[in-house]
Amino acid sequence: MRDLRRDGVPHGNLPLELDAFVGRATELVELARALDSARLVTVTGAGGVGKSRLAARAAGRRSPRHGVWRVHLAPVRDEEFVDYAVVEALGLTDHTTRLPRETLLAHLAGRELLLLLDGVEHLVDACASLVTDLLGRAPGLRVLAVGRRPLDVAGERLVPLAPLGTEEAVELLTVRARQRGGVPEYAADPDADLREVRELCRRLDGIPLAVELAAGRLGALSPGQVLRRLDDRFRLLAGGDRTALPRHRTLRTAIGWSHELCTPPERLLWARLSVFSGPFDLEAAEYVCSGDGLAAEDVLDVLTALLAQSVLTREESPTGVRYRMLDTVRAYGADWLEATGDADRLRRRHRDWYVGLATWCELEWFSPRQDEVAARVDAELPNLRSALEHCLDEPDGAHLGQYLAGALWFHWVGCGRLSEGRHWLEQAVRLEAEPTAGEQSRLKALWVLAHVAILQGDTVPALAALQECRQEAERSANPTAVAYAEHRTGCLALVTDDLPRAETLLRSALHRYREIGELNSNVLMGQVELAMARAFQGDLPDAVRLCEDVRQVCEDHGERWARGYALYVLAYAAWSEGDPVRARELLADCLGGAHRFRDQLGSVLAVELLALVTVAEGDAAEAAVLQGAAGRMWPSVGLPLFGSAHYNAPHELCEAAAREQLGDERYVECVRHGARLGRREAVARA
Repeated sequence: MRDLRRDGVPHGNLPLELDAFVGRATELVELARALDSARLVTVTGAGGVGKSRLAARAAGRRSPRHGVWRVHLAPVRDEEFVDYAVVEALGLTDHTTRLPRETLLAHLAGRELLLLLDGVEHLVDACASLVTDLLGRAPGLRVLAVGRRPLDVAGERLVPLAPLGTEEAVELLTVRARQRGGVPEYAADPDADLREVRELCRRLDGIPLAVELAAGRLGALSPGQVLRRLDDRFRLLAGGDRTALPRHRTLRTAIGWSHELCTPPERLLWARLSVFSGPFDLEAAEYVCSGDGLAAEDVLDVLTALLAQSVLTREESPTGVRYRMLDTVRAYGADWLEATGDADRLRRRHRDWYVGLATWCELEWFSPRQDEVAARVDAELPNLRSALEHCLDEPDGAHLGQYLAGALWFHWVGCGRLSEGRHWLEQAVRLEAEPTAGEQSRLKALWVLAHVAILQGDTVPALAALQECRQEAERSANPTAVAYAEHRTGCLALVTDDLPRAETLLRSALHRYREIGELNSNVLMGQVELAMARAFQGDLPDAVRLCEDVRQVCEDHGERWARGYALYVLAYAAWSEGDPVRARELLADCLGGAHRFRDQLGSVLAVELLALVTVAEGDAAEAAVLQGAAGRMWPSVGLPLFGSAHYNAPHELCEAAAREQLGDERYVECVRHGARLGRREAVARA
C-alpha cells in the first residue's frame, strides 16, 4: 500500500500501481477539474472501460490533508454492509452500539479527505444514502464514486468514460503484451502487423479490459491470428454484420472469446474461482476448486495460465501473494458455474474452507502467530462474510453459522470489530439448530455475544444472553459453557463496580477452567480481570502476582493481546506505588500492542492511565492533551471508563492535578488540543 504520511501518521490507502498507466491524459484533466468544482463526482461507463484505474490515478494526484481512502465495494453483496466497508477501509474501530454511519460521521467531522467508492452500481441506493449523509455533515469531504450507474444525488457531477481511442488502445496492447513476454515487435512485416493490431483494437471497441485479454494471447498467437479468431466470433454473434453488434456486448464477447480459447481445465478453474468474494490465496483455490476433473496439484499451473491471460490479477498483501478476479470476469465465470450444476457444491466447499480457516485462526490466536492471524482474518473478511451468509441462509447451516460467528470472537473483541460481530452473532443465536449438532456452537455464540455487548456497554442484552447460556449449559451438563458464562458474568460485575461479586465469579470461573484444562487468551483475560478487581479493592500485591503470572504464560506462548491488559494492571500498580517511570514503560508496551491489533479499548485505557503518569512526572499540559485525546476516543469505545467509579478514579485524579497546575483556562485549552488528535496521532504522540 502507498503509505502517505504526515507527522508519522498514515493518510490514505491507495495501492501502488504495479504496471504502467497508459493514455487517458485528457480524461485525467477533466476528472481533476470536476473534483475541483464538485464535492461528489461519479465516473460512469461500461464494464471494463477502465473507470477504477482512471479514478485511482486521479485520486492519487490529489493531496487532501487527511488523505485519500479507497473502498472496494465489489465484494459487498448486502447493502447493509456498505457502511461497514467504509469504516473498515478508513481503519476505524468502534466498540459501541452506534451504527457504523454514526461512527463515520463522527470521524469525518472536521476532516479534509477524498473518499473513493469503487464499484457502486449494485449498491446504488445504499451508497446514495451514505454519500448524502456524509456530504451533508462533513464539509471537508469529497467523494469520487465509480460505477456503471450514477448515484442520482443532488450536486453529483458525472464524468462519463468512453473507451480508448485506437492509438491509445494500440499502445496499451503493445505495452501489456511486452510485459507478458509476447510480441508485438512487428519485425516480420511491421506495416501489416501494425494494421492488424489497429484493426484488432477497433474490433474490441477500445475497451481496456478486452484489450488486456487480447494482449494475454499474443504470447502464443500473432496479432493476425488473434484478430481472425475474434472476428469469427463477432460474425457469429452478429449474424454476419459486424456493425449489428452493440458496443455494450463487445466486452462480454471478448471475455467469451477468451474463455473459448482457454483449455478445459482453465475454463473449469475460471468458473470455480467465481465463488470467492474478493482476493484469495493459492491454498484456498487448491482446496475449494480441486476435484471432479481438476487435481489439487494442477491448480497452480492452471491458475498461472489464467494469470498470464489477464483473467486473474496478482497482488501482494501483508499475508502474502493473493489473487483477484475482476467483477466482470467473475460474473462470466459464475454464469458458467451455474450452468454446470456444480455451484452448490462449490459454495459448500468455499464455506467449509473458511470455517476451517476460522478454526485454525482461533487456535493460533493463542500463539506467537497472533499478528499473522489478525492480518489473515482482515484479508479474508469478504470471504468469511460470504461463508457466514451461506451458513445462515441454509436450512441445515444454523449450527455452522453459530460455530463460525463464535469462533471469530478474537476478531470481534480483539481487533476492533464489535459492531459487525454483534450483527452476525445476533443473527446466529436467533436460528434453531439441530439439538446435538448445534448445542455447543449456540452456547458459545451466546457467551461471545454477551462479551461483545458488555464491551459495548449494553448490559441488559448481555445479561440475558449469559443467563440463557448458563441455564442451557447446566441443563446439558456442559462444563465449558458454564465456565465461560460465569466468567463473563464476573466481567459484567467488574465494569458495573460490584467488586465482591466480580471477584467471586471470576475466581469460580478460573477454577472451572483449571478443572477442564482450558487455557487460552480468554482464560488469561479472566485472570487479568480478577487482578483488576483485587487492585480496585486495594490488594496491589495480589493484583501484581496474578498479572505477572499472566505475563509469564503469555511470553511462554507468544501471546500479545491478553499480555497488553496484564501490563495495564501492572502499570496501574506501579503508579499506585509511586514508580511513574516503570508505569510509563509498561504502558508504552501495552499501547503498542493494543494499537497493532486495533483494540480501541486497550488503547484508550492505556492513554488515560498514561495521562495520570504524565501529570505525576510534572508535565500537566501534556497530561491534559492526552486526556483530550482519550476523550475523543471514548465515543468509539462506549461509556467513558464504563461509567465505573473505580475505572474513572485515575481520570479524576489526573484532571484535578492538571487543573491545579495549569489553571482552568489552560487546562481546557490543552484538552481541546488533544481532542483534535485522531487515534493514530494520539498513539504516535503517546
